[in-house]
This record gives sequence, structure tokens and C-alpha cells, in this order.
Amino acid sequence: MTTVTEPTVHGSRITWATVDTWVVAKRHLLHLVRRPDELLGTLMIPVMAVAMFGFVFGEAFGVAMNVPGDEYREFLLPGLFALTMAFGIGNTTISVAEDVRGGVLDRMRSLPMSPVAVLAGRALADVILAVVELSILLALGTLFGWQAHLGVGAVIAALGLLVLLRMAFSWVGILLGLLVSGPEAAMKYFALVFPLAMVADTIVPTDLMPGWLAVPAEWNPLSSTVIATRELFGNMAAPATSWVGEHALTMAVLWPVAIIAICLPLAMARLRRLGR
Repeated sequence: MTTVTEPTVHGSRITWATVDTWVVAKRHLLHLVRRPDELLGTLMIPVMAVAMFGFVFGEAFGVAMNVPGDEYREFLLPGLFALTMAFGIGNTTISVAEDVRGGVLDRMRSLPMSPVAVLAGRALADVILAVVELSILLALGTLFGWQAHLGVGAVIAALGLLVLLRMAFSWVGILLGLLVSGPEAAMKYFALVFPLAMVADTIVPTDLMPGWLAVPAEWNPLSSTVIATRELFGNMAAPATSWVGEHALTMAVLWPVAIIAICLPLAMARLRRLGR
């Protein structure tokens, strides 16, 4: 009797990896569906962000920018879209750390699965959840008067940039989850996301920040995606005052690609060393 290897059964290594990636992603998504409290908590983040920054603090920030509150909310929403993508790092890091502690990754590695799929499935699940979160934010934004002005094609391009950013941050979270000692440590590292999220052109434009803070804020990957999506949505944006701001659309693609190119191989290398 002839033994058939996995790549032969699935037709090719790419097909094998794709099928296994979907299996792992489905596991993570079903885990969320079976724990509705965790799913609800995840989906409440974008809802609370719109309510807090759009209405509780919106008028004050609008005064600082010398614009009415409704115009500030138009400026704000693309920033909140990107913030939601960034805050997903925490959930990814904690989930991966729990899988490491529970031996889930070790069991997956013992199966005839594509090694890349063990981690890529987590990233795919994050991207699917990000699409759900963005759908909620778009609906809330429309309800509160926000709108895109440049047509369906530009909206799709803007959402594509946001999903690409989430994919990059997912690999950051995967790598951190493999490196930390456990879920408790992962929760503490989540505090590092706040400087990344706030020192950027998300809530207020960088030209309102002190000079020493404006430079790192302008070069923050979040800022490039936020500025690019504002342009694609046709929303109000502050004038670009730096090279990276003038080339925001290009950098909104290059930053996530560079992050994935760095974190993916490092995560795979760390996965191979687990349990040694």
C-alpha cells in the first residue's frame, strides 16, 4: 500500500498550507462564537471609542483644532478605524500566549499540518474579525453623520489599507504571544500599545503636538494609514508637513509589508524553538 504525503493529497504545498490555514482560522473564530461574552467585549471596543472620542471629547478637540464638532468627527473616524486595528494586538498576543501555555501549538505541530498555517490561521482569523469591527464602525459613523465622499472604489481602497494594517499588527501580536511567559505577561505588555496608538495622527493632528513628539508621530505606521484613509474617504485632514505625510498612501502600504516581512519569519523561528 502506497503512503501518500500531505502535499500529494492536497495537490500542492500551497493548497495544503491554504487548507490548513483556514482550518486553524475557523478554530479561532468558532472559539469566539462559543464564548459570546468575549466576542461582545471585543466588539464593544469600537463602539465605546466612537462614543467617547466622538461625543464626550469631540467638542473639546474640535475647539483645539478650531473646527466645529461635526467636522472634528469627520476627521476623527478614520483615526478610530486605525486605532481599532491597533488595539487588536492585545487580543492576539493574549490568545497566542494561552495557546502556548495550554499546549495547543505543540499539538498542532505534531499533526501533519503546514508549519506556516499554525500561525497564519491566527492572522486570518484576526483579519476576518477586523472586517466585522470595521463594518460596525462604518455603520456607527454613518449613523452619527460621518460619510465618505469619493465613491465606492476609494472606500474599498481605504478599507483594504486598514485590513492590511491589521494583518501586520496581527503578526506583531503573534510574535509577542510566542515570546512572553504567559497570558498574564501579555496583558501587561498590552500597555505598550497605547503610546503607539496615541502618538499618531489619530485623535489630533501632529502639528498640535510638541515638536519633539511630532516627529515620531509622523513616522508612526498608524499615521500613514490614517492620513491615507482620510484622503481616500475624502474627509477633512490636516495639511502634510513632512515627507512621510506627503507620501502617506505609499507608506500606508510599505509600513505593513515591512512589519510582516520582519515579524513573520521571527515568529516562525520562535515557533520552531518552542518546547526545546
